[in-house]
Amino acid sequence: MTDLLATARAWAAADPHAGDRAEIEALVDAGDATELQRRFTGPLTFGTAGLRGPLRAGPAGMNAAVVSRAAAGLARYLTDTGQGGRGVVIGYDARHRSDEFAHVSAAVLTGAGFAVSVLPRPLPTPVLSYAVRHLGAVAGVMVTASHNPPQDNGYKVYLADGAQLVPPADREIEAAIAAIGPARDIPLGDDWTTLGDDVEADYVAAVVRALEPGRVDATARRRLVVAYTAMHGVGSATTQRVFEAGGFAALHCVAEQDRPDPAFPTVAFPNPEEPGAVDLLTALADRTGADVAIAEDPDADRCSVVVGGRQLTGDEVGVLLGDWLLRRGVRGTYANSLVSGSLLGTIAGAHGAPFEQTPTGFKWIIRAGSAAAPLVFGYEEALGYAVSPSVAHDKDGVSAALAVALLAAELAVDGRTLTDRLDELAVEHGLYATGQYSVRVEDLTLISGAMTRLRAQPPAQLLGRQVEVVDLQHADPPLDAVRLTGEGVRVIVRPSGTEPKLKAYLETVVPVPDAAGLPAARSQGTDQLDRLREEMATALGL
Repeated sequence: MTDLLATARAWAAADPHAGDRAEIEALVDAGDATELQRRFTGPLTFGTAGLRGPLRAGPAGMNAAVVSRAAAGLARYLTDTGQGGRGVVIGYDARHRSDEFAHVSAAVLTGAGFAVSVLPRPLPTPVLSYAVRHLGAVAGVMVTASHNPPQDNGYKVYLADGAQLVPPADREIEAAIAAIGPARDIPLGDDWTTLGDDVEADYVAAVVRALEPGRVDATARRRLVVAYTAMHGVGSATTQRVFEAGGFAALHCVAEQDRPDPAFPTVAFPNPEEPGAVDLLTALADRTGADVAIAEDPDADRCSVVVGGRQLTGDEVGVLLGDWLLRRGVRGTYANSLVSGSLLGTIAGAHGAPFEQTPTGFKWIIRAGSAAAPLVFGYEEALGYAVSPSVAHDKDGVSAALAVALLAAELAVDGRTLTDRLDELAVEHGLYATGQYSVRVEDLTLISGAMTRLRAQPPAQLLGRQVEVVDLQHADPPLDAVRLTGEGVRVIVRPSGTEPKLKAYLETVVPVPDAAGLPAARSQGTDQLDRLREEMATALGL
């Protein structure tokens, strides 16, 4: 306890933010060992999407001192790799303290000699990814916790390619952060540039240019009725501009969720995947007779789709978009993550297109392809899609929303819908039913314990079929995941990289003899997914 109090006092003495400093001092004065342990057991580390954690003082939270040291570590890394003094662009969402953390980062990076540009207001993450390459910057910072709960914030770092960090850069930046001295001693500058609206306008134009809406009948575009929600995030204005430029009628927006609100008052979790998150959107779609309904997450890098009252899975949307681009003749590499479904690879193979399945995380998906066959489409089952990777080198919910609407309008010309197209693909290739068994925990040791049990005693069968077990800790790169595969069945288990969850990704393939056999196949697929959930719950002990 004596050492813990000394560590906390030292941190508070070096904290440049009066409010954060007072927060630690109050815990020290109260002798709150439990809370101090929670905040000082270790610093936040770079995970799937950079730093992310709860807003609280101390090294295990998102606060001004942690952000200052992260920015200083990034500056040191860039300088040590020969990129000192060049441009860095910073964006931020509308969460609590996001604008403050953006400006703290700008002050630190400017003090380190970089030419810093800050986006003019809260904007979608894909705008920042676009801006990095558009402005020729050597790095970008996005202050966002994406779809995490309201009490969280985060810090994504992009390098010159506009993509999220991968090893070894993430480890090297983390080491540079660890070598930074007290946050109060970091030099600061104040002559950064605040950008105007032209970067967002250029992004909008680039998205529309990449997706070529003119290839879809103009009347069909204008007639398509689209319901939309920003889920209290920053996507609405940019998305509406993209749809207007793409020739669509005005979106029907969920009024209660259209303006940024860091409290996210109408949803338990601001994540379109969570139960109930799209209820207001679905109700609006019913009232307006919408052909398609689209929800973006709070930083608009992901989107969810509802058709006829049914929320499509990320795999279903990914397959629809990949199939659409292939039928458009878009040539290059198609990719998804290893926890995503297998159908995209089957469809790409049928078109003779290269396909790659990558490690989990969009930082890997976006790097798929080659000089001869660059990435033209990638997706992850967690509602992330890159339909125009030449624009944003990351997942992009805004461009994906436009692509979904273009596909829906194209199908409407023949009186078909997105679900009709899914049926056609099932008849052609078989029904690929995917789902999840997901457990949210307070105690992270429950996750590590479940993974240990699974590795020690994996099930020999799933759905009555023998399975092969592969521990992906031994893959390249190593992944904290276990894959179980058998004939027409696959399960991959891994801890979430962004939330306190353990996830089992489920897939079963059901043959479909013809269109008349679809209802029975869908029922069979649903039953098999339910059985897989039960079997994995038993195997994991959660």
